[in-house]
Amino acid sequence: MKSFVVMQGETYQEERELGIIWSLQQDSGGQVPHSWLRMKEVNEGDRIFHYVKGNIVAISVAKTGCQVISKSSAMENQKHLADNSYLVELEYHELEEPLNIHSNFNEIVTLLPIKYSPFQQDGNGNPGYLYPCNEQLVIKLLELISDLNIYQIDVEQLELAIGTVRRTERNTLIPMIAEMESEVKLMIRKGRKKFRENLLALWENKCALCDIELPDLLLASPSKPWKDSTHKERIDPYNGVLLCCNHDALYSKGYIAFDGGGRLHISSSIPEEDYIIYNINPKKKISRYEENKPYFKWHKKNIFH
Repeated sequence: MKSFVVMQGETYQEERELGIIWSLQQDSGGQVPHSWLRMKEVNEGDRIFHYVKGNIVAISVAKTGCQVISKSSAMENQKHLADNSYLVELEYHELEEPLNIHSNFNEIVTLLPIKYSPFQQDGNGNPGYLYPCNEQLVIKLLELISDLNIYQIDVEQLELAIGTVRRTERNTLIPMIAEMESEVKLMIRKGRKKFRENLLALWENKCALCDIELPDLLLASPSKPWKDSTHKERIDPYNGVLLCCNHDALYSKGYIAFDGGGRLHISSSIPEEDYIIYNINPKKKISRYEENKPYFKWHKKNIFH
């Protein structure tokens, strides 16, 4: 199961009524925007968050994978679509209380990928149509949506509680959110378990920097974080280093990095006199693998500071 964010704006009402999302295959200049081409990645069962004018207003489930629809093959109510459009049929579940992205941006911003983020750093939506939504962002959006749309019964207000129960029973979001959240958390848990197991073997069950071997203190530290990685990269053992808790924190926060040769780089924000406190040595060089190089390079460019 994959998840996406679709930016609809003025097209939302019409697309909701038709139970679809759709896009052209190329623009007037013959170019293929990535956010249109991504329609081809949608499969039956995938989930889509619908963003309209600053708010997530619905979650839908794909009833079909991506189809290429011509005017001749379109149903009667789809004849207005451009020839050879990408189209996905959906089951829409509208939110009773939309989620305003800008108001909740502080909780979302750290989960946004560097590339192909649906939202800009000021909290506004990015131009384009369909964007990937990584699993960590999915969980956060579901938590925020649940807080707004799944009601808690106040036993001291029985009359209101009766209305709340009836409204909750009719809310199709509840089972869908529960199922979606369960599937995504299971996917993350399985991926991280496999990643750690493979890293332990690669790095001989000890911290690459200080040789600590106590399993409870060893963490699988990805070079390219989950939010920025493809599914393949998330479980690729070369996309990471086995580090103790101390060095993992330094690496994940960008205070240390490794170059293609495995040499340690230390952020200028750490004073030299503190190196001994953090157990870091600028002359240290780890025994990296050739496959680590592109990931180390990405980390040094995008995370290290």
